[in-house]
Amino acid sequence: MSVSKPQLRLRMRVTVDDTIAIGPGKIALLEALDETRSITAAAKALGMSYRRAWALIDELNRSLKQPAVVTAVGGAQGGGSELSPSGRQLLALYRGIEAEAQTHCRPQIQRLLKLLA
Repeated sequence: MSVSKPQLRLRMRVTVDDTIAIGPGKIALLEALDETRSITAAAKALGMSYRRAWALIDELNRSLKQPAVVTAVGGAQGGGSELSPSGRQLLALYRGIEAEAQTHCRPQIQRLLKLLA
């Protein structure tokens, strides 16, 4: 039985009062939505209900100055959802901050991981 190598994962959250305005779950949902162009498909890909995905998107959109997700009402081609320019900017900033923090803190992270069995 092989033992997995420890890895550090940063999990950044931006809160407003008791609400997580931006966090890893909402970011993962935005990424899945960007790939699938569908809230239903994004929710399914992440193993969550449509209702939960919609609630997260609604909460995120209400937390931002400009919505991250825009939806089209169904028609002959069906509806769909996509990231707005604000949503794309949010993803880029969030992932960029994570990458920069990982890079900047690399020596401390390596020392921390060496403490593990």
